[in-house]
Amino acid sequence: MNDKAVAKQIIENIGGKENIRAVNHCSTRLRLTLEDNSKINEDAIENIDGVKGQFFSGQQYQIILGTGFVNRIYNIVTGDTINDSDNNSGDDLYANMSLPKKLSRILGDVFIPVIPVLVATGLFSGLINLLKAFEVPMDENMLAIATILMKTAFNFLPVLIAWSAIKNFGGSPVIGIVLGLMLVAPQLPNPNDVINGDAAPIVFEIFGFDLNIVGYQGSVLPALVIAIIAAKVEKFLRAKVSDVLDLIVTPFVTLLISGLLGLFVVGPLLHFVESGVLNAAKIFLELPFGIGGLIIGGTQQAIVVTGVHHIFLALETNLLATTGFNPFNAMITGGIMAQAAAALTVGIKTKNKKKRGLYMSSSLPAFLGITEPAIFGVNLKFGTPFLFALCGGAASGLVAGMLHAAGTGMGVAALPGIVTYMYSSSAIVDYFIIHLVAIAVSSGLTYFFFKAEE
Repeated sequence: MNDKAVAKQIIENIGGKENIRAVNHCSTRLRLTLEDNSKINEDAIENIDGVKGQFFSGQQYQIILGTGFVNRIYNIVTGDTINDSDNNSGDDLYANMSLPKKLSRILGDVFIPVIPVLVATGLFSGLINLLKAFEVPMDENMLAIATILMKTAFNFLPVLIAWSAIKNFGGSPVIGIVLGLMLVAPQLPNPNDVINGDAAPIVFEIFGFDLNIVGYQGSVLPALVIAIIAAKVEKFLRAKVSDVLDLIVTPFVTLLISGLLGLFVVGPLLHFVESGVLNAAKIFLELPFGIGGLIIGGTQQAIVVTGVHHIFLALETNLLATTGFNPFNAMITGGIMAQAAAALTVGIKTKNKKKRGLYMSSSLPAFLGITEPAIFGVNLKFGTPFLFALCGGAASGLVAGMLHAAGTGMGVAALPGIVTYMYSSSAIVDYFIIHLVAIAVSSGLTYFFFKAEE
């Protein structure tokens, strides 16, 4: 079945175009917010060629299509029905969600458009570190280019976050870009330089108190909240200011209010909160005997099922921006491989040829880092393979914690993730040990204790 036929069937079985309130997508799933969920024909959607599964996450209906395919279907679904403002209707999409789901959904909606460039940066870092590991000679100019490839996305991270956040909440993307640039303006001292004593903060005395102003390179929360504030201010002004003055007044007032709040109030406060959360997370990641890895590795894929796993994106981004390493990735990559191994083992044990092919093919994306087809199409469907895969993730996370393993990127795990571990021979060895443990535990438990006839 071609892409247009798939998109047509999806639209027909969700109640038509008029039932779509908002639509976006992640790397594998079409994410729909509908006016009336009772109009969904789940059985019909499940049987559409190319659909690997479907489920609800809060009020959002998600259809698993797979990488690449989901982009094409999204473009067809939105092509002549829904414009950008409809896709990013902001506040009303989060209205009926609990606080954890709301926070995760916001972070997911903001980070998903940004993740590809962060993944690319991680791959650049891995490749360049591989060249260094093999002692490939590079002159100063080549090292300068390498540094640009490795560092730019994280040095200007607030720009990316502010752009994505303000767009998601219905504001003008260009205002988000300017706000993000304000947060990393060269006139503001880098916070790392301030901590190391290489630079001094800009000091303002307000009501007898000294307020230290620094830049927000590598920060997430200040840019996110400031962009949301800017979107609300801009939408308020658009509704109040006359068309004649709108072009001048609205961007000026929006940037003035948001910029000053960001630099003097929101930025310092959230930077303090962000630092506290990051330090607490580091303590948890470094718990003795690999306990932190055991907990994270054993629960992360279960959290993926709930849809609140995007909450960890801010943690990973901060770890990379501040330390250059991502131990969280090492603790979860084995859990991804464990889901792949469990689905593959289910396929091997299944006698029906058609089902065997479906289950085994669902494991392939998981080996490449995308677990939804394996989880929803196979492991969670039978129950015990999913639990066995969680056991594999816990075992591999424990090993990762004990080895103090860490990658140099985010968004790439399982087999493609090896690139972010090529900065040293010991890191590569750790990478293979983690995955071998995950595969051995998950496939072993599934092979011996799962009965295919179930």
